[in-house]
Amino acid sequence: MIHKKLSIVAAIGLIASNVMLGASPARADEVPETVAEPPRVELVLDVSGSMRADDIDGATRISVAKQAFNDVVDALPETTQLGIRVLGATYGGENKKVGCKDTQQIVEVGPVNRVAAKNAIASLKPTGFTPIGLALRKAAEDLGDTGSVRRIVLITDGEDTCTPPDPCTVARELAAQGTSLVIDTLGLTPDEKTRKQLVCISTATGGTYAAADSEEQLTERIKQVVDRAALPPPVVPAAVAGAEDCTTAPLLAAGVYTDRELIGEHRFYRVDVATGQELRASVSIALDRELNRDYGVLLKAATAGGRELVRGVDAGSGRSDVLSTGLRWSTDISEKSSESVCLIVSNSFASKTAAGAPGMPLELSIDLVDASQAPDAPGLGRGWLLLFVLAIAGLVAGVLAGWLTRWWVAKWREN
Repeated sequence: MIHKKLSIVAAIGLIASNVMLGASPARADEVPETVAEPPRVELVLDVSGSMRADDIDGATRISVAKQAFNDVVDALPETTQLGIRVLGATYGGENKKVGCKDTQQIVEVGPVNRVAAKNAIASLKPTGFTPIGLALRKAAEDLGDTGSVRRIVLITDGEDTCTPPDPCTVARELAAQGTSLVIDTLGLTPDEKTRKQLVCISTATGGTYAAADSEEQLTERIKQVVDRAALPPPVVPAAVAGAEDCTTAPLLAAGVYTDRELIGEHRFYRVDVATGQELRASVSIALDRELNRDYGVLLKAATAGGRELVRGVDAGSGRSDVLSTGLRWSTDISEKSSESVCLIVSNSFASKTAAGAPGMPLELSIDLVDASQAPDAPGLGRGWLLLFVLAIAGLVAGVLAGWLTRWWVAKWREN
């Protein structure tokens, strides 16, 4: 996914870009072994004035959020490292400059202390502004970078009222830092504008978005994302930096890699394909910002000299969250040496606003398998077996055609 469209984009490890021809290929599984750390989760709760609304099962939004939070705390695994941060909880004045700095960590990230967590939430009252972007940036600092799974769960009923910093931009910045940080967003009775912002935040880091219109839904959604934090991703992509041309492109082995690509940019990578091998490659780009309609992503395989071998293309009309495409290419079995193949990732995106660094997250999958000597026929086989099947089919068709013709002529003569 981006696995899941998706699915997103955390990266660990560092692979050298600018690898010279003939060097050993970088491998996606070449990451240092570390002791598994318990998952670290920080719940970021919106306590702004709009949470006073009593439109969820006849109760206020804040009371529903508190009850759901208590239910989740009771169900948390003992190994979870939990922290709580709030926004808009203390300043009730009209000075926006002051109100947009209103975010505090009320429970430090650490082993679950259920009593302390519930007491900290119980006294909260809806108060001020909604500085989501600042709260996300501070929450990332709260979690630190210990190498463990890190997850921010944002619960809000409205969009950021304090831009800048824009929360989508903050999410992209955090994703570009190359640490395994995911932001999940939960919207309480969100309107369309709020929904778009929360989707943008979660998409940028490979997280999820969900809406809740009742206490039961909110409790279930929070449990799902917190439980998910305890499960490491099935494949951890390795970070790699594509080059501007094939000569200086990094040499890659089979594996899964992650990179970022600017709008209109070309990214080059190299793969050595030995005699009798087939290269299978795919790329997925997560569209983490608003783009003009009608766009596409292109993946090409070419020789070091620039001759195109094969290409894969995917296009979208403006409703896709992820674009993915792939290709297959085999070496000539008559050749005795391997061939260095350039993989080129490019796009035809255009943004409604100025969109610079960081680029959009992409995931590149590479596999090398034994080359297929002939395409598989759909259940018919090949060689003498295929010839026999075709001969029998032709004989049966001829006999049936003859019988039908004789019957039709006989009927025609009678009438």
